[in-house]
Amino acid sequence: MWKCNLRGCSNGNMDKLMKICPTREIELQQKAKQLYEEEENRKIAYNAGLVEAEGYCQYTRLKEIIEFAKKCGYKKIGIAFCIGLKREMQTVQKIFEHHGFEVFSVICKNGAMPKSTIGLEASQTISKCSDEVMCNPIGQALFLNEAKVDLNVILGLCVGHDTLAMKYMEAPITTLVVKDRVTGHNPVAAIYNAESYFEKKLFDKDEE
Repeated sequence: MWKCNLRGCSNGNMDKLMKICPTREIELQQKAKQLYEEEENRKIAYNAGLVEAEGYCQYTRLKEIIEFAKKCGYKKIGIAFCIGLKREMQTVQKIFEHHGFEVFSVICKNGAMPKSTIGLEASQTISKCSDEVMCNPIGQALFLNEAKVDLNVILGLCVGHDTLAMKYMEAPITTLVVKDRVTGHNPVAAIYNAESYFEKKLFDKDEE
């Protein structure tokens, strides 16, 4: 729907807006502005702005999360991670703890529930066995809620599983790693190559 090459909103130039533009939605933008007055929203937005300015093109995303959490006064960090990134999680946890955070981590396979729990048949699983253990993002969220963490960090959850984890998490959420098994967890690589190497995959073109 939004195919804009003007982007007047990015520099406050109201003369360079499309006729249909979110910036023209005065009532909506006023509501957004009012929501920034809420204490938690103001704190998050303010400190995110500080981190952006202080570390622009200098901080890695991991460093940004550390600095953001410090500025917000967060003490307890929850990590919802994929079993496929268990080694990476251990490194991340070590780094967070080095910076003084108390870390609560929970693996995707917590609960050891078979995939038959959600109605998947053997033929619909990776191992072709209905006893294959499913990912349990709701369990991850509930565990971190009980731990009363200040900030949740998503580390490599599958598409859809991250959706459920975020749906049930009570504390603020940020993402450190987005899973993409094909690109080494760098999904933007497929976007960069959408009209070349990944064209057939993304635009469903028949293999030659």
